[in-house]
Amino acid sequence: MSRLFLVRHGPTHAKCMVGWSDLPADLSDHRRIAALSEFLPREARLVSSDLTRTRATADALARPGRRRLPDHPALREIHFGDWEMLTAPEIEARDPELSRAYWTDPGEVAPPGGESWNAMAARASAALDALMLEGGDLIVVCHFAVILGQVARHGGEAPRDVLRHRVEPLSVTHIDYGPGGRPDGAQIAKINHSP
Repeated sequence: MSRLFLVRHGPTHAKCMVGWSDLPADLSDHRRIAALSEFLPREARLVSSDLTRTRATADALARPGRRRLPDHPALREIHFGDWEMLTAPEIEARDPELSRAYWTDPGEVAPPGGESWNAMAARASAALDALMLEGGDLIVVCHFAVILGQVARHGGEAPRDVLRHRVEPLSVTHIDYGPGGRPDGAQIAKINHSP
């Protein structure tokens, strides 16, 4: 059996839509990072998206026995396009009907110049499937939407339903893969969120 540990990067403290904007993570809570590192498997491959907040978080979790893989752009957050760095009220004022559809029935709806939930989930799933083919434990430091995309995929939930899940910064979502690293929902043993 292979295990996938999806770690959300450290907090950015931004109060707006942060997708591909390259904000840093606040990694000042050394005690929490140490506890998170201790919780994760000692022997594992470790990869992150190519954005600063995930790269720095992954670097903070590096230790002997964890093989750091090259950053993977396909593990980036969802791309908010023209909504990037705007607050929810600003987006609603700018695109009221589109923003309502985006949140009430995510899937194919995309922000202007951005990407849909389904497009984000497809690119991240393809990258994760390829990474899981090697087998063993894999720690992936990534983003809120990428994690929820995998929870929806493996938990059999619709995107609109999975948005109710809380995925805090520096939390872990653990997914067990079946034999041969196959992401077949019937072979997923559990999905856990751990602080």
